[in-house]
Amino acid sequence: MPAFIIGAKSTQSQRFNDKGERIPTTFIKTNSCWLTDVKTPSRDGYFSVKLGFGQIKNIKRPRMGELEKAGIKTPLRFLREFRMDLPAGRQVSMGDKVILLDENNKLGVQIGEIKILVGQEIKPTIFFKKGDKVMVSGTSKGKGFQGVVKRHHFKGGSRTHGQSHGERAPGSIGMTTTPGRVFKGKRMAGRMGNDRVTVKGLEVVEVKEDGIVVSGLVPGFKGGLVEVRS
Repeated sequence: MPAFIIGAKSTQSQRFNDKGERIPTTFIKTNSCWLTDVKTPSRDGYFSVKLGFGQIKNIKRPRMGELEKAGIKTPLRFLREFRMDLPAGRQVSMGDKVILLDENNKLGVQIGEIKILVGQEIKPTIFFKKGDKVMVSGTSKGKGFQGVVKRHHFKGGSRTHGQSHGERAPGSIGMTTTPGRVFKGKRMAGRMGNDRVTVKGLEVVEVKEDGIVVSGLVPGFKGGLVEVRS
């Protein structure tokens, strides 16, 4: 069954599992997450759900209008879409375990026995339970411009034989006569971090009303936005 929620990376800690092994854990705060819109194949050409999370003081008018249309009074900071694995232009059937709802002029989705309409708050307890496997996506910490030793774990040059300036240098990057150029993707110095990273196979250790605790570490800084999928 597909499951999804967005939240903020919170505290990192450690616990002991049922085998007595110590494991690292991360608490993802999901309070409060809302269903803001449903993209339909007939209107948008694909099927997805749009979630909102976080509160912000100043909000732009287009986003304010979108939230007011959904009946959400909280000014949300982040909006993210979760696309369903369904062909475009096809209505959803019971066999897919996902049903497109339209009740009282409000769109929504039914996943299994769970019904969610636009403007409704999503709690982690309705989707996740202890022992579930999830994948978490987020933006990794930015490290700025870094050299090859830190960025690609190069060994560096020798400290002997009179070398005094190339200890952390990458070394030669050139070619011989053929092909006589540097290939694309050559590991060199450059911007490090600030990339979208997905960690798969994390186990749900505990589910709370305001968030979930997963085993392992998730990308990003404390307070950064993360997406959780089944």
